[in-house]
Amino acid sequence: MEKNVKKGFLFKNYEAPNLSPFDKLFEIFKELITHTSGDFDEAIDWLRQLDVEYKLTDANYTIDDFIEDLKKKGYIREEIKPDGTAGTGITAKTERAIRQAALDQIFGNLKKSGSGNHKTKYAGNGDEKTGEFREYHFGDGLENISLTESLKNAQINNGVGEFQLTENDLVVEDAQFKAQMSTVLMIDISHSMILYGEDRITPAKKVAMALAELITTRYPKDTIDILVFGNDAWSISIKDLPYLNVGPYHTNTVAGLQLAMDILRRKRNTNKQIFMITDGKPSCVREKDGTYYMNSNGLDEYIVEQCYNQAAQARKLHIPITTFMIANDPYLQKFVNRFTEANQGKAFYTGLKGLGEMIFEDYETNRKKKIK
Repeated sequence: MEKNVKKGFLFKNYEAPNLSPFDKLFEIFKELITHTSGDFDEAIDWLRQLDVEYKLTDANYTIDDFIEDLKKKGYIREEIKPDGTAGTGITAKTERAIRQAALDQIFGNLKKSGSGNHKTKYAGNGDEKTGEFREYHFGDGLENISLTESLKNAQINNGVGEFQLTENDLVVEDAQFKAQMSTVLMIDISHSMILYGEDRITPAKKVAMALAELITTRYPKDTIDILVFGNDAWSISIKDLPYLNVGPYHTNTVAGLQLAMDILRRKRNTNKQIFMITDGKPSCVREKDGTYYMNSNGLDEYIVEQCYNQAAQARKLHIPITTFMIANDPYLQKFVNRFTEANQGKAFYTGLKGLGEMIFEDYETNRKKKIK
């Protein structure tokens, strides 16, 4: 007698993950240490305030117990501050944990893939078999010929009595090239990134950490370089990202673009691109004599023309620029539109929410095509 099996859905109340007291606090700590740009003491002060308000700990496990566990697990270390006093700093282990948290937070369910190469739409003598077959063409490598399919064609075309294998019988298994991408991420650290009561540098920093973690873990054959630009532009390493902060700077977009192109000229990868995160207008350029020309009042024609020239230069080098403008001013959009037209790149006008997902989607889109 067959059993009557019923299928359906079982609904029950949500149960939060069973985390240890340390893990619960560590999740909050990683967020706080990002906002404080690596300042451990300030992050702990914030954590203590949150504890008072939301009762994060109890008598069995206190904030002091948490700090002691951070030491034991290798997340913090004693160090000497710039002013000569003793203090506490985070370790490389914490830096990695922050980058992974940013990746999980922004890109959700992304998982590491195997080889970390990028497929393009171009078929031919590539690296990875597609499972699809086509006729043999002069120049195809012998190693790509499918013997099974070719022999089958020979029997169908010529019969089995007197076996013949001709060029017309040969079948090749298609393959796809695996493209490699070199990316430069430009981050605006001018003073406007924290003006008007809005913290714009922390989301930008999170995006940079997440993108760096994504590329180094999922696409290890790609390269990611990060630079910041204020009055000047300079490169920073991935490990420096948690400590990134703004300065009393103007916005020298030209210097950032010049450095980005210099970096990409040295890369051997065919596919190259620049991502630029900015919230303001270009307001500074460095003259040949080393002096700075600055103008924060509106769009200075002398400055923006140099930006357009850099955009055109990048186009000649086959380097597309994708601009993520965290501003909605019509006159800035007009500038970005002309800048994008000069480069034949792309531009997104966005708030802070969804910035990470937008950058990831654009990165994934670009890696699927061969940029010429």
